[in-house]
Amino acid sequence: MQGPTFAVRDIPFSYRGSWLNISPLIAEQTYADDLHLVSHQTGLHPVLRLVPLRGGARAATTVIATPSLLTWRDDSDPETTGRIELAFQNADTVRIRGTGLGLRLLVAAGTLTPFSGAYLYRDPVTGAHVLTSYETGRRYRITVLTGTVGDATGVEALGSGDRGLTLSPAPDWEIAIEEYRTGRPPFTGSSFAATAEAARRHFAAFVDAVAPWRSAETPAAELAAYVLWSATVDPAGFLTRPGVLMSKHWMDKVWSWDHCFNALALAAGVPGLAWDQFQLPFDHQDPAGALPDSVAHSEVLHNFVKPPIHGWALHRLRRHLALDEAQLTQAYARLSAWTRFWLDHRRAPGHELPHYHHGNDSGWDNATTFDQDRVIETADLSAFLVLQLRELAVLAGDLGRPDDARGWREAADTLRAALLRELWQDGRFVSRAPLSGRVRLSTSLLDLMPIVLGDDLPAEVSDALATRIAGHLTDHGLATEPPDSPDYHADGYWRGPIWAPSTVLIEDGLRRAGRLELADTISRQFRALCEKSGFAENFDAETGTGLRDRAYTWTASSYLILAAARRQRSSTPAG
Repeated sequence: MQGPTFAVRDIPFSYRGSWLNISPLIAEQTYADDLHLVSHQTGLHPVLRLVPLRGGARAATTVIATPSLLTWRDDSDPETTGRIELAFQNADTVRIRGTGLGLRLLVAAGTLTPFSGAYLYRDPVTGAHVLTSYETGRRYRITVLTGTVGDATGVEALGSGDRGLTLSPAPDWEIAIEEYRTGRPPFTGSSFAATAEAARRHFAAFVDAVAPWRSAETPAAELAAYVLWSATVDPAGFLTRPGVLMSKHWMDKVWSWDHCFNALALAAGVPGLAWDQFQLPFDHQDPAGALPDSVAHSEVLHNFVKPPIHGWALHRLRRHLALDEAQLTQAYARLSAWTRFWLDHRRAPGHELPHYHHGNDSGWDNATTFDQDRVIETADLSAFLVLQLRELAVLAGDLGRPDDARGWREAADTLRAALLRELWQDGRFVSRAPLSGRVRLSTSLLDLMPIVLGDDLPAEVSDALATRIAGHLTDHGLATEPPDSPDYHADGYWRGPIWAPSTVLIEDGLRRAGRLELADTISRQFRALCEKSGFAENFDAETGTGLRDRAYTWTASSYLILAAARRQRSSTPAG
């Protein structure tokens, strides 16, 4: 299995565990003409610009990417066989070879002062050229395995100026580029062909584990698995365990609700990695019980939080994960503290309903629900907490804590009753500002998220929600703001585009509420959207075009979640 082909402008070429990738991206939503070796240690940093050469000038090439091999094919002469190939040997080492084409490696990082920034030198121990990068804090050793360096520019130079190496096109050449901290033994490795084959097998084993059910009816499954596999990084910096970044474009963090969808997609096939994804933000839980907004290699942000979907996610994860008592005990303690944060720190005196401080807390940053007031009590928040309280009751029972279980169940019942009593008005959910009491009715899909309660809702409530949810359907899926709304924007983030997490949560709630036909439609449309437009951060609701970051892991995970569930339903005998 060579795997699917893809455009590196849309999906970076990388390797499971690596903080490196190959793409033309050099800054947020900024693309260059040439591919770059990019590092995500301390942020997104282009390290080396890779320029294919013919006759000393930049060659016209076509780039072809599969999960294990990246190829530049010479387009300057139809008769030529010129090409450059790149494969990952492991998480920190890239192998590149060429025939008929040369390669210019230009240092992409800037120079800050004469004594900092990018510095290129030749190592007397190994004879290899080494680049030190101020931006990443790492070294990049370029070892020539075959061929010759035709030109070396800026070696030991300080201050401004170009730095780089040129690999001559003839004879054939091969190099290795290694990312490391301070010192490293001389390079060793097997042949390039063996390296590429090992990468192919590595990915093949992953996709077989994550999507063994794939077939012609799920044509995007392998590419979805690649998006997850290639965005996974080894522990480093603040990531205390292997982590699936949201992307190896500019969204190279783990946000504290995105990770739940990646955990769910991985649970059946790679349970250890799935559990790591679920736990990763909890590793940075603060004394108040709050989870961070996001975690990255060199930063943990606590300026906002994210919605408490973790009880919902844990309930689903436990169907696939055989958690031992120690894991259950830790999960219970962490989930309890996260729930107490909302009940103790996000309820105004005398109020039973918790509130958000900003749209960012909800994950729906600029949804129209927040247009009137930012600090509001919303129905989605209370609904998520009801699910979380019920899951805590189950966990407490499993751990032999009947008094705790009873307390969590009573808290869930009380919050559910308050939600329906205070925010269900005239056949719809509203939001309310806790300080002024001002009520808002919006047309955002966010107001319909209490469908996640499924059969825990009164029939008349779920009926009304299902009807309104159907009104958000376009030919491609659930618009977060209806296209006929005056507040709709085609690329308006949460003011129109289709998103993966809202789709999965609503589909699941509808199914548990017995609204199977609508749930099936939503699942089918989203899967078709990904098969047409890839795994973008979000999608134009009217055209289906992918928007923003085009290699978003929670989108790929949502496709895998829905596709696996569809396959399971179709293979389960009725009755």
